[in-house]
Amino acid sequence: MKAVAGYLWLLVLISLCFSVKSKCPKTCDLALASFYVWPGSTLTLVADLFDSSAETIVDYNSGRIPNKDSVRSDIRINIPFACDRCVADQYLAHEFGYKVIGGDTYERVVSNYSSLTTVQSLIESNPLYDPNNIPDTGNLNVSVNCSCGNSQISKEFGLFITYPLRPNDTLDSIATSNNISADWIRRYNPDVLNFSQGSGIIFFPGKGLKGGVIAIIVVAAVVGVLLLAAGIYYKFYRKVDGKLISSEFEDQSSHHLYGPESSSDKAAVTPRKAGGLAGITVDKSVEFSYEELAKASDNFSLANKIGQGGFGAVYYAELRGEKAAIKKMDMEASKEFLAELKVLTRVHHLNLVRLIGYCVEGSLFLVYEFIENGNLSQHLRGSEREPMPWSTRVQIALDSARGLEYIHEHTVPVYIHRDIKSANILIDKNFHAKVADFGLTKLTEVGGSSLPTRLVGTFGYMPPEYAQYGDVSPKVDVYAFGVVIYELISAKEAIVKPDGSGSESKGLVGLFEDVLNQPDFKDLRKLIDPRLGENYPVDSVRKMAQLAKACTHENPQLRPSMRSIVVALMTLSSNTEDWDVGSFYENQGLVNLMSGR
Repeated sequence: MKAVAGYLWLLVLISLCFSVKSKCPKTCDLALASFYVWPGSTLTLVADLFDSSAETIVDYNSGRIPNKDSVRSDIRINIPFACDRCVADQYLAHEFGYKVIGGDTYERVVSNYSSLTTVQSLIESNPLYDPNNIPDTGNLNVSVNCSCGNSQISKEFGLFITYPLRPNDTLDSIATSNNISADWIRRYNPDVLNFSQGSGIIFFPGKGLKGGVIAIIVVAAVVGVLLLAAGIYYKFYRKVDGKLISSEFEDQSSHHLYGPESSSDKAAVTPRKAGGLAGITVDKSVEFSYEELAKASDNFSLANKIGQGGFGAVYYAELRGEKAAIKKMDMEASKEFLAELKVLTRVHHLNLVRLIGYCVEGSLFLVYEFIENGNLSQHLRGSEREPMPWSTRVQIALDSARGLEYIHEHTVPVYIHRDIKSANILIDKNFHAKVADFGLTKLTEVGGSSLPTRLVGTFGYMPPEYAQYGDVSPKVDVYAFGVVIYELISAKEAIVKPDGSGSESKGLVGLFEDVLNQPDFKDLRKLIDPRLGENYPVDSVRKMAQLAKACTHENPQLRPSMRSIVVALMTLSSNTEDWDVGSFYENQGLVNLMSGR
């Protein structure tokens, strides 16, 4: 029977990870092409080549183009375009349409595009045409390679340039003219040995916005903050009758987020069915005054301080008869404040921390429900805490997965947390988990692509594609969740510090992968939290470790979805109880397995 169960679990893991492999990094909405303005060309002609407009090109060339009516020849200008196509599952590009002019050859088209494409690329992109006899009325597909960048190398640039090498180019001249480090150019182009070869394409980060555009964006952001604050006041500062509506859902696909047009007294879904979503609670946020928050927290005294995060301190308070946690943030953290406010006033679930209200006076304040038992990190590594039994750890994993599944699968648009870690998983008085701290949450339209993002989050929980390229997808949260599972098993931190023997710090993912690649995982028990003693079901630990390994797969496409993870954890949780090691050995006959033999 056990062999059958193990086989079924293996099938579950295989089904979670099944996907089509691709070597392409994630696409992005914006890249730049460095176009050499050849004599006789005009800005209108250049714009037509790239399906753009003269005004748009001017905006991306600060100081290089005085106005849209003229452009100097023999200079380079930046052309914005979408890096939105994966070619042959190998590299990124965008395909432009080109209307053939009588007498055109592929060599002339390459010259028209200032060598941003090649003859070979034109041949491959237009298989129906004879390269030596292009029809005068034909339309060509012109593929221009692109890059969405690498945030690990450079975090300050948001756009990346496709740069065709020309005669007289050198590494130093390219670096100087584009105001970047020569070392960065080398890092982005490790296969290029000679930057003076006069041909070929390289990629590097670049600044594409002129100062005026940046100023407009900054002003718009400030105005947006003020308007949003005003809108929040108008929309939410009113009393609402709290109602409780019970309902049970048979079909998970039928769950939808209450949108802006919802009735003002939309309330709650509380029961949980096997295989269904957990309870969902919808409450309106309240705007508090600074005086009320200060009084409730004893003027934000140190005695009431219960936490410190990257964007502010957290204080215990009692507001209007309810225990609360107040996060006090500086005005400089307005982006994070608005992100969290936006998510938690729209997304409500039993396994997500509940937002009670907010305040914008002097500082930025968010008021949450108070969660009595602190965070998961404190329970796993706090010497003053009792060790959590294995069944509780599995339940916490399931609760956290349900919260993440909700924001990934059942909201429109989809939200990506981007900072899942044990410190952001709160434990209530019944030892159920709630996901918290949505200040870095990113909104992603379903089916859409997004720009490379600045690197945020916590090292040790970041997947390779995010740390290297800034690629953001729900699989970023899946990877971090896998690290949390490893923490639940081992009680170790995501980055394991040296033990004083001269060894270097190592990621928890690497530690477990070394063991999980062994036959029969023979050293797995060496990584299990010693405070558990031997009071755990080894088969359950093995399955959890296998699930974490699937979640932390290097290829994001091979990681399971949060929905699949919830199903796997529900199966595991239903078979997990508190274990007595003596009866466990006696009844299951797994002494040899436990000892690694």
